[in-house]
Amino acid sequence: MNRYFNATAGAALLVLIAGAHPAEAQTQQGSPTCSGAEYRAFDFWVGEWEVRNMQGQLLGTNRITRAFGGCVLVEQWQSMTSAHAGSSFNIYDRTTGEWHQSWVDNTGLLLQLDGGLVERKMVMMGEVSRTEGGVVMHRITWDPLANDRVRQTWETSADDGETWTVAFDGMYSKR
Repeated sequence: MNRYFNATAGAALLVLIAGAHPAEAQTQQGSPTCSGAEYRAFDFWVGEWEVRNMQGQLLGTNRITRAFGGCVLVEQWQSMTSAHAGSSFNIYDRTTGEWHQSWVDNTGLLLQLDGGLVERKMVMMGEVSRTEGGVVMHRITWDPLANDRVRQTWETSADDGETWTVAFDGMYSKR
């Protein structure tokens, strides 16, 4: 009876582990890893960057690295003009066929964006609820340029996308 119990318990434990980590279990069984071209679409953003506004003023530094076997891009932002800092996790979601970003910072902001490549630019959008009601839409575009540069434009809309206001327009240059 103990042998039966141990085998049953062991099988149950394997089922629980596989259920808790489906991606790991699928990879071990031969499912796709994060090596396809769709997982490399945002690699132009990987690197150590100085970030300046369009007038050339240094605003901060940003470090984008690959993590978790190349499946995730991790961003670490540090402002040079204030105490503002934040991080994001960026991943290609094979179930939706879209890129996803989860941004958090030291102001308590959580911003979740989804999107993908549009004419070689990474474009992601999401919404944040306002405390006074309604939502603010966010659209961020990363445009890879020559000479190891990326232009990032962050726009917001409080009228369901009818009009957009530029919240940030910056140039990334590799350090």
